[in-house]
Amino acid sequence: MNPLQENLHLVSRRHFFKTSGLAAGRIALAGLMFPELLRGATVAKGAIRAHPSLAGLPHFAPKAKRLIYLFMNGGPAQMDLLDYKPNLEKIFDSDLPDSVRMGQRLTTMTSGQARFPIAPSKYQFKQHGKSGIWFSELLENTAKVADELAVIKSVHTEAINHDPAVTYIQTGRQIPGNPSLGSWLSYGLGSECDNLPAFVVMTPSWSAKREAQALYQRLWGSGFLPTKHAGVSLRAKGDPVLYINDPPGVDQRTRRDMLDALSKLNQAEYKKIGDPEINTRIAQYEMAFRMQSSVPDLTQISGESKATLDLYGPEVTTPGTFAHSCLLARRMAERGVRCIEIFHREWDHHFNLTRDLPLQCGDIDRACYGLITDLKSRGMLDETLVVWGGEFGRTVYCQGKLTKDDYGRDHHPRCFTMWMAGGGIKGGLVHGETDDFSYNVVKDPVHISDINATILHCMGIDHKRLTFKFQGLDQRLTGVEDRHVVKAILA
Repeated sequence: MNPLQENLHLVSRRHFFKTSGLAAGRIALAGLMFPELLRGATVAKGAIRAHPSLAGLPHFAPKAKRLIYLFMNGGPAQMDLLDYKPNLEKIFDSDLPDSVRMGQRLTTMTSGQARFPIAPSKYQFKQHGKSGIWFSELLENTAKVADELAVIKSVHTEAINHDPAVTYIQTGRQIPGNPSLGSWLSYGLGSECDNLPAFVVMTPSWSAKREAQALYQRLWGSGFLPTKHAGVSLRAKGDPVLYINDPPGVDQRTRRDMLDALSKLNQAEYKKIGDPEINTRIAQYEMAFRMQSSVPDLTQISGESKATLDLYGPEVTTPGTFAHSCLLARRMAERGVRCIEIFHREWDHHFNLTRDLPLQCGDIDRACYGLITDLKSRGMLDETLVVWGGEFGRTVYCQGKLTKDDYGRDHHPRCFTMWMAGGGIKGGLVHGETDDFSYNVVKDPVHISDINATILHCMGIDHKRLTFKFQGLDQRLTGVEDRHVVKAILA
């Protein structure tokens, strides 16, 4: 794209945002204006597809057709969940050695502490599955699918505070304005479904009795990519998509006439200036029409068997819970949604970790097990990539008052644990190692951009070749640094 075209594109994008809003807003507007077309409509012959793939993609045969990303916003404590450090009990309340910290930066929340006392995990660990992977008692259900998981203990990042860290792992940059992972997948691969968005986001409730870090829509935004690739939020309460129901007092003939007139105007404008966002607008309206029937069908779970519901746990029938979101994620995966992301909040345990962490794990443990088991039983796991993790880890030293039964942990970007399962991933293995304090990576480091490169690889995408020209550069999710696919975990 030459500079003149790029400027026109940006100006048009700004106009489109002003007049139509983000993707969810456009869907809402369409629901208000033309809702009758949403009911059971099919794609008209010759109609613009809302989410086509790019020519030449995938780059190679994919192992996974879709991604379900379970994001634990706030930073789960790796040594309390998956990174077992049994020797720490022997040095309870002793100071973290300077030789381990090595002058690494601290947050302002603990930089003023006189001491950095070691806080061993109070939770019991056991080995599970044929693979013998160690799991905390807080993840007793997830442990049942140990042989399906690749547990990566050596993930690291440069970001030390929440918003930059979440922005970094979601978009490849610490500063806002860049496309999210789901938007890149939508842009490159499109969707297998014209009745639902290619990229859907859910933000369920959490059980820890505390306020959580804010989540911003830019975390699933399209950045400089065309706006149709932005994630669409599925609401937990009320209408799943705003204004999806018919407005009162508007007859179908009037709505049909409005649609026809608007389509002619948009087509004429496109012929005049060639802005691709105009085609986006047309395609998104058409998709929105079809969503009026597809969304209620998606969220209606009464047809699920008792055996299936039992997999996810008792909260699965309560809209807005993590368990309910996981079930909807499986249903979306069945319907061809390319990327489904669930943001579960309040894993930021600076204090009262032993009170709040069990509550958070109670939200997600059974549901994670249920999702993996359900996908596998339906023959979908081999084509569905499931990723679990947060934006960074927690410190082995205590923030605030330390006792045997209670402690808190500060942010820690130097190492944390994630797991992956399903399409393209070798189950039943552990990759990477940390030191005896779960403080530094000592073997097989994995940068968060390596994680994203690996996700793209499983989806049939070479992360170095999926680019978009913006501000004179071939932009990509993994940046200009030398990032690598984690080949050791690939099936």
